[in-house]
Amino acid sequence: MKALTTVITAFLDNQTSRRNLLALFRLLGVLLVIVTAFSITFHVLMEREGQHHSWMTGFYWTLTVMSTLGFGDITFESDIGRLFSIVVLVTGVVFLLVLLPFTFIEFFYAPWMKAQQAANAPRSLPASMRNHVILTFHGAITERLVKMLRKHHHPYSVLVPTLAEALELRESNIPVVVGDLSDSETYRRLRIDQAAMVVTTRSDVINTNVTFSVREICEKITIVASARSKAARDALELAGVTHILHLEEMMGQALSRRVVGSDCCAHIIGEMGELVIAEAAAAATELEGRTVAESGIKPATGVTLVGLWDHGKLLPVSPDTRIEGDTIFILGGTAEQIERYNQTYRRQGKAESNRVVIVGGGRVGRATAAALDQQGIEWIMIERLAERVRYKDRTLVGDGAEFDLLVEAGMHEASSVIITTHDDDTNIFLTIFYRRLRKKLQIISRCTREANVARLHRAGADVVLSYATMSANTILNHLRGSETLLLAEGVSLFTANTPRSLDGRTLADSQVRSRTGCSIIATEHRSVRQINPAPGTELHAGDKLCLIGSLEAEERFFEIYPPD
Repeated sequence: MKALTTVITAFLDNQTSRRNLLALFRLLGVLLVIVTAFSITFHVLMEREGQHHSWMTGFYWTLTVMSTLGFGDITFESDIGRLFSIVVLVTGVVFLLVLLPFTFIEFFYAPWMKAQQAANAPRSLPASMRNHVILTFHGAITERLVKMLRKHHHPYSVLVPTLAEALELRESNIPVVVGDLSDSETYRRLRIDQAAMVVTTRSDVINTNVTFSVREICEKITIVASARSKAARDALELAGVTHILHLEEMMGQALSRRVVGSDCCAHIIGEMGELVIAEAAAAATELEGRTVAESGIKPATGVTLVGLWDHGKLLPVSPDTRIEGDTIFILGGTAEQIERYNQTYRRQGKAESNRVVIVGGGRVGRATAAALDQQGIEWIMIERLAERVRYKDRTLVGDGAEFDLLVEAGMHEASSVIITTHDDDTNIFLTIFYRRLRKKLQIISRCTREANVARLHRAGADVVLSYATMSANTILNHLRGSETLLLAEGVSLFTANTPRSLDGRTLADSQVRSRTGCSIIATEHRSVRQINPAPGTELHAGDKLCLIGSLEAEERFFEIYPPD
């Protein structure tokens, strides 16, 4: 009964539905007039033939003829009577079998079904909804963010402007609300005063309007918005945005940090306070051919060997793990310890400067080039469209798959190639092509859709990074107020409180690594952070742990040690 009331209310609230319902009633009124007129004519003609019938019989005859049932128990004997029967029959066919059903479906049934659909796409959230996240778009970024929100048990809802979008998302079990994105009243119905965050990742204009509309009624809520241009960032700041996602700069910085090169140095790929995460190649160092136990990396430098990269997968290490020529280390430690590693092993390496080929001169490609300049790394760019070239003296115009162009770009001697185009299919094609050209070339690729990450790794990419995961990770950081760092697609550095079950146990006894696949690389006790703690370090409930692992390992950690 409650659902029926909701549908009727949604139906009657629509002005078009009310107008259509009135038209249907008018048509039924016309039908009543026609039936009455035919019944009167029936009596007149029957009287002329000497037949006497009641008024109920007249209505009965008219309806049986108009509905084409024609029982035949009452018939005319004259030609004028039979002609009248034909008129009544044709009128019934046109009116009852064609016009009335069409009108009923068009003016009543279809709007009623739309009203049922509208009832399934609410325009407000219940008053009990609190600490929820409001999303204004369900795309690549928010699709990844939704998975993270579900994992961390954060309520959320997607605001869309049309019923069609709402119904499509409802089919995927996405909680959705329909409303005008630029109307402040919409956000009142979304309980904005009780929400935790608004995330808007639509166009720059819509994002600015959303920010302005929210700020009209709520000054304190956190608003995260994406921006494509400097002008949009300025407008968003004036509108009152809290955090702006600099998508191109974020991607460019992340891609540039992953360049390993041939200098055997550890290259920093992320920092979390004093904790530094770096990666380094084992090739041409004294570490080749040794096991982790034989390498003596930690005694010599103080850094912890967290794991090894294998085409985007973080592999755990054990004392018996053998270091090969193509091994890429993941190291954790302080900046001083990382520098000590470089001083210890750089002497064994080749003192060659890195050379990077950037394929794609769009916004991400240009941001990557700027980031490489900051690191003092030499680069050259390949761009297919001449009108997009910004660095004319360092850009070659042409197809990134042209062999002669690649030779001119110095691909045969480059340490790395960074593929920055927005099309995943193109990136996969180029990755396969470059891997066939050079087996030892480091291939770093941008990825747009999360589903294509595994395909790019299978194609031969060493590192794959995407807007979706990076942006979702950044948004979740702002929401949770905790430290989380994306190292690569599917691998992150995150923090968690020490569970009560580990209180008083040492790091070695906790068996966190063997049980979850995550490595504890820092602990924080009474606001004092200890990086690379010794195996005998005692853990205390409530202290902060800094862990590194794959997304699956992170999920396993929180399953085994759920937050209190």
